[in-house]
Amino acid sequence: MQKLEQIYEGKAKKVYKTDDPERYIVDYKDDATAFNGLKKGTIAGKGIINNQMSNRLMQMIERKGVPTHFVKELCERETLDKKVSIVPLEVIVRNIAA
Repeated sequence: MQKLEQIYEGKAKKVYKTDDPERYIVDYKDDATAFNGLKKGTIAGKGIINNQMSNRLMQMIERKGVPTHFVKELCERETLDKKVSIVPLEVIVRNIAA
């Protein structure tokens, strides 16, 4: 699978076309933001963890019979995904230590 032009870049990932029009490569970044994007920085290894956590979650969901966009993990930062229509929903989870 050949990685072609970048078609999207967000806070956490970049998306690339491939030589298969039904597949994309998602590259997870180490960038981090806070306070609605006012504070920006980098956390070494964040992209690796986000990639692996997303992939494990998608595999768990698929084992329960729910189809996902996940195809396979290409390397520690990149995943091959199916082309899908995006639902414009953002979920933010915050952890609080006590």
